[in-house]
Order: sequence, then structure tokens, then C-alpha cells
Amino acid sequence: MRRASQVAVRWLHALVFGVAASSISAVTAADPAGFDAAAAFGAREDVLQLSLSPDGRTIAYVTPLNGQGTVVQTQALSKDSKPKVALYADGKKEHITRCDWVANDRLVCRIYGILDYVPPLPFERLVAVNADGSNLKLLNKPQTDITYGFETGGSAVIDWLPDENGAVLMSRAYVPQNHVGSHIGNDREGIGVDRVDTRTLASSPILPPSARVDGYVSDQHGTVRIVEQSDLRGAARASTGTLKYFYRAKGSDNWQPLSTWNYMDREGFVPVAVDRDQDVAYGFKKKDGRLAAYTLSLDGSARETLLFSRDDVDVSGIVEIGRRHRVVGFSYATEKGHINYTDSSIESLVKALSAALHSEAVWITDESLDEGKLLVFAGSDIDPGTYYLFERSSHQLGPLLPVRAKLEGVKLAGMRPVTFAAHDGTTVPGYLTLPPGKTDPKGLPALVMPHGGPGARDEWGFNWLVQYFAHQGFAVLQPNFRGSAGYGDAWFINNGFKSWQIAIGDVLDAGRWLVAQGADPQKLAIFGWSYGGYAALQSVVVDQSLFKAAVAVAPVTDLPTLAEQFRGWSNYYLERDYIGEGPHLHEGSPAENAVRIKVPVLLFQGTRDLNVNKRQAELMDQALSGAGVKHEVVWYQNLDHQLDDSTARADMLRRSDAFLRAAFGANGAPAGGAAASAAAP
Repeated sequence: MRRASQVAVRWLHALVFGVAASSISAVTAADPAGFDAAAAFGAREDVLQLSLSPDGRTIAYVTPLNGQGTVVQTQALSKDSKPKVALYADGKKEHITRCDWVANDRLVCRIYGILDYVPPLPFERLVAVNADGSNLKLLNKPQTDITYGFETGGSAVIDWLPDENGAVLMSRAYVPQNHVGSHIGNDREGIGVDRVDTRTLASSPILPPSARVDGYVSDQHGTVRIVEQSDLRGAARASTGTLKYFYRAKGSDNWQPLSTWNYMDREGFVPVAVDRDQDVAYGFKKKDGRLAAYTLSLDGSARETLLFSRDDVDVSGIVEIGRRHRVVGFSYATEKGHINYTDSSIESLVKALSAALHSEAVWITDESLDEGKLLVFAGSDIDPGTYYLFERSSHQLGPLLPVRAKLEGVKLAGMRPVTFAAHDGTTVPGYLTLPPGKTDPKGLPALVMPHGGPGARDEWGFNWLVQYFAHQGFAVLQPNFRGSAGYGDAWFINNGFKSWQIAIGDVLDAGRWLVAQGADPQKLAIFGWSYGGYAALQSVVVDQSLFKAAVAVAPVTDLPTLAEQFRGWSNYYLERDYIGEGPHLHEGSPAENAVRIKVPVLLFQGTRDLNVNKRQAELMDQALSGAGVKHEVVWYQNLDHQLDDSTARADMLRRSDAFLRAAFGANGAPAGGAAASAAAP
């Protein structure tokens, strides 16, 4: 590998959007003429996903349409080539989440949607289509749902069979179809593995379906080595949270126990990939309360090898490369995201690319079959990111597509890792983002922005919500409060619901720290989405004087109702146990304590939210009205938890900014007024 200074950078012509050949981080001092901040920051990414054909000559990219719509376009990487539409979805019932190449002229795409049942039901479909949009085939078993031909899960490509032209190994869901008075039908039920020709749908069974099986892991050479089964209890087949894994030795058809994994408390070993040559499974288990990367042998010896661990954070993922998903490293996040590479050649290549692109966040996202051509993503906190093509033989690197073209030339704000002291002396990590040109929060209006989850954490990098408010002049602090994931069991405690007092205490201390740093105490507010919305509301329940306004998007507002949302589903008991039982359910529910809220509140909610039922917002609306709290509820019809609609997101940003400025008032005092509700469902 050449030294970084020797890597030639050749700016290719902009293929699709016609953007200027310059880094998005090369910003101007002022916004472009006619710049609409809410529309630009709220817009969905121009590239939702990008993939490279096996021969490295063509790309496929998923890009948004109006509303929640999506379209897949393909384009040859040659001069004067024009994009072709391969597939599109209008977003009203379904949208395309990703497309990957199964041959040089053919794609397999995953489609997600919501059926208008009561309650609404999510579904997924796998389809195959040629790069020019012809020969569309449904890869799911068509009998999975007699009415719609959809399924709620189970089908997935588990081996792309790169040596074959358009065939895959895939798990497929079967349901019994026995017809009275007819010999036509089948009694197969569960998830099995088939080899499927995506061009003709000709298939051959590899493993028979089983009602207990959830998934399979292939060695990426055409052999299934691991099977996953759920541990269920009772006649209702309720999930216990424990998964059982079985493996078979090379050349054997006999399945033997490998490990167990409880995804609620993260106990055991969870396999995620198989290395055929080393005859091991890569996976995760805890070491000293934090997830670490291990291998477990598949030769019957049960030999376990620690590969990588940290004493401060979890190891969060396995990094793979190539059409056979070769493991080359392990990812983790401290103040920033990192990869511990096990392949020195890949590590050297990424370092050289980082130097050439002047970027701290460079990832190889796809590659040709011979790994001679690579798709590279580069971005940062002040760069939404650009995709590049790198040719190993010539060491040439050129831009393909920007992720957010509307932000070209816009001055963005740096995200700075910080720590602050909680009330009990615990040091809490977080990220502070200041308006461009500012070096401290003195005199600034400020927002605390707790993350969702609660089993999640914020990480360093571009964040459209944070960047919008920083652009509007706010200092934004994102605390990774206790109850956040990624820092191990001791930090997660009992999760942010059972241990809400600690989590909310840290969020409040984040606001107090901002004030101590000089932020305007009369212009301090809190903004959160999902669990972050819960944290925003519960924070103004607990402390009526710190924050002068609260904005909550798709928030949890009533813990008992949240548990009931899952009744009738196999995970009901798990969710109930996760949320817990006892006084904290009522003490920790904003909707039950709305009378304690003394500041204006703005709520946003999609009517087809499957993560947080719209009933949560309805309850909060009723409680705030009953308590006489000034508030507004903005409903987005037919949108889900993520509000994946550029117009809706821009509207949310505009309303939030106007609401906060009005709440702060001309002299910093919260504005008063009557309650309101907009566009009720």
C-alpha cells in the first residue's frame, strides 16, 4: 500500500446529482442565497443506501421520492452514462430500505411496510429485479399470507453465493395450507432454508422449515453452520428472551448445542458470523460487564478465544468486507467511533484514504467481487458525507454521490465531546455543539437533547437535528446519561425506565452544566425523540424551573400503557418486565403528573407509529389540557416513528424553532396562553 501522500485523488464527474467537485466540508461564511434551513436540514438523505455490482462497473442507490416514497436507480460508472429506474415505492403502504447486487445485472431489494390492521401490522418483502427494472420476482414464499402475500418476518438472504449467477441461499417463512376436500396444500410451517434462483424462482430445499427456528448463519460458501431457536414458554409461546444456538461440524448433518444468548440481560454468547477456514463462529459475550468479541470453535472442542475487548465501552459490531463477508475488525465507540482492524492491509488502506480525504470517519461500505474496486464513505460532524469509488490498481479515488446535497456550502457546527458532573459526583459523557463561530455557550439559548432508546447512545458525527438547532443559534448538549447503552452493565443499570430517577437526574444535570458554562438560563429548553421525548417531559415534571420549554417527538408518556401496547404479542412479558412494576410506573409517567408541569410543551406524533403507539400522545394531550398547561400537539397522518417524510420533518423543525422562541419571550420569560391541538387524527 502506498503512503497516504502518494494516493492520487482524481475528482470524477458528478454522476447523478451534478454537484460541484468539492468537499462538502469546504464551507462558506454565509448561507447560500435563498437557503431554507428547515427544508435543507429536515430533508431525507439524497442517498439512503448505495451498493456496487460484483464487477465494480455499476452502482445502485436508494433515494427518496416525495412523502415516504423511495426509488432505486442504477448507473454504469462510465462517462455519459444515465441512471435507470429499477424499482420504486410510493411510500403510502411500503418503502424500499436497501438493495444489494446478486449478479452484475440483478438486485435483491428489501421492502418494508405497514398493513392497516388493528393494530397496524409491519411486513417485509424480498424482491429481485434486473438493473433496468425488468423481471421483477417476489422471493418470499407467496403463501406466507393468503390475503396479501406478505410476511411479518423470517425471509432473509443468508448467503449471496458469489460464485453463482443470481442464486442465493435464503431463509423463508412457511405457513401450513391444508384445503378441505382437496389434495392440494402443505403442512410445512416455520422458517427453512432454500436455494433460490432469483431469475426464475426455481428453488431447492436446503433445510426443512421449523416452527422453533428464528434464523440461520451460513459460512458464506453455501453451507449453513448455525441455527437459532427461540426459547418459548407456555401455550401462548411467549418469548423468554433467550435464544438457543446449534451448530454442525464440517461434513456433518447432526446439530449440536453451541451457546445460549439472552438479549434482555446480554448473558451468554451470540454468534453472528462463521469463518469456514478457521472453523469458528465470531460473536459477542460479556467480559467484566461489557461486550467483547470472541470466537467459538465449531469442531466440537468448545474452544473460546477472546479477540478484542475494551475496559470502558462495549465492542459494538463486527466489520466485514468482500462478497463473502470476511471479518476484518471490530467496531466500538468512545468519544468517537473506532475500528480495531485484524487485517493490516485493510487498516493501512483506510488510514491512507482518511489522509487523502482529510476525514476522521472513513468506512468501506461495499466492494467488487475481486475487491479491486471499493465504495468508500467519508464524513464527519461537519460533513454529512460523500460516497467515493476507489480503484486499488490505479490508486485513484473519485466522488460519486453526496449524502445531503442541499447542505453544500452551508457552514456546519462542530460536535465536541465533553463531560459534566452529575449531582452525585458521577462523570457523565456527552457532546456539545455550538453555533458556527462560537467557542462557548455564554449568553446563548440552549437545548439539552437526550437520545432515544433508552437502550442506545449518542455518537460523534453529523446529526441533522443537532445541526439545525445549532444553525439557528442554539448550543446543544447531548448527554449519554446513565441508562444509555454502549458503556456496559454498570452504566446501563436497570435501563432508563426502571431507573428513570437516575437517568432523568443526569439529564437535568446536563442542563445545569450548560447554565454553569454561561448559557442563558432564561432560554434553556429540552428536546427529545422517543425515549428522549419521555426524558424531556419527565424532566419538566421533576424540575419545574430549569427548562423553560419542552419539545417531545413520539414520546412515551405513560409507562403502564406502554407495557399494554405489547399485549397479545409474544414479547409482552419481556416488555412488561423491562418496564417493570411498582410505584415507579406512576411516579415516572409524565401523563400522570402533568399538573406539575409549569412550562409550555410541544408534541409531535405520527399516526402509524409502531414503536410508540399514538395513544401515548393522546394521553399526554388530555393530561396537559386537564392541568391547564399551554401546549400543542401536531399530528402527522400516516407517518411512522421516524417521520420519514422531508416535508413533515421540515415542518417539525420550523414549528419547534418558532415555539422555543415564543416560549422564551422577548425578555426571556416563558410565554403563556391556552392549550391547543393541531390536525388531530
